[in-house]
Amino acid sequence: MSEKIYTTMKSVGVGNLIIGILLIVTGIASGVLVIVNGARLLRKKSEILF
Repeated sequence: MSEKIYTTMKSVGVGNLIIGILLIVTGIASGVLVIVNGARLLRKKSEILF
């Protein structure tokens, strides 16, 4: 019975680790995209008319 609990806890831990890694990678990728788009806006600042 206790072996079943440990295998369940192990699989839940692995799942949480995978979700955490995916969230970190997604956060870094979105941060890079925001920086690139901001740099593009700064480069074309003189062409933007309001």
